[in-house]
Amino acid sequence: MPNEQKDSRHNDTALFDMMEKQLYAAVISDALDAAGYRQQTLPHTIRPLYPEAVVVGRALPVQSVDVYEIPDEPYQQEIAAVDSLTPNDVLVCSTHESTRNCFWGELLSTAARARGARGAIIEGFIRDAHQIIAMQFPVFMTGLSPVDSNGRGDVVAYNVPIECGGVTVNPGDIVFGDLDGVVVIPQTVETAVIHAALEKVSGENRTRDALRAGATLREVYDKYGIL
Repeated sequence: MPNEQKDSRHNDTALFDMMEKQLYAAVISDALDAAGYRQQTLPHTIRPLYPEAVVVGRALPVQSVDVYEIPDEPYQQEIAAVDSLTPNDVLVCSTHESTRNCFWGELLSTAARARGARGAIIEGFIRDAHQIIAMQFPVFMTGLSPVDSNGRGDVVAYNVPIECGGVTVNPGDIVFGDLDGVVVIPQTVETAVIHAALEKVSGENRTRDALRAGATLREVYDKYGIL
């Protein structure tokens, strides 16, 4: 049964392609607010590597911690985590905003894309920025540094619930990131939240058209209830 559930979660390509084209983080955040989920936005310090980056997919959570010695066999859990990615996954790593190391780089981006992953969200530093931008692989992070993770940080768990910037991220939750930031949609409410976000986009389009036609903000808000 667990394998069947994972397979069913990953038949999402059409859904995520649609979300990437039609939705944005702010409208999803509003839909989550309306559903009573008001703490689903990752910290503002997590930014896209390049402004056009948009990522949407199923979270594969990873927990990394600071370490202070070089292990006999480095990168073991990190390699396993990346190799476990499947199509439509987004690797979401919490390092507790470590400034000691870079969890992510070009080779991990290359491996993730080859596995069918749609991007990576790192609550921590990354490196190889030029190469990743050239790949146009959507990566979100808190900063850049040239240092390696070996002897500075290590993965202790993956594909388990983590806390990332105060937000619980469970395996299979939908994550969406753009220039405004990153939001997490719990699986239990994903259908309702996505539907509500699409409805709000339609309302915002009508509001925008009315404003451009000369209606006052008061008039359009009273009519559509959207601001």
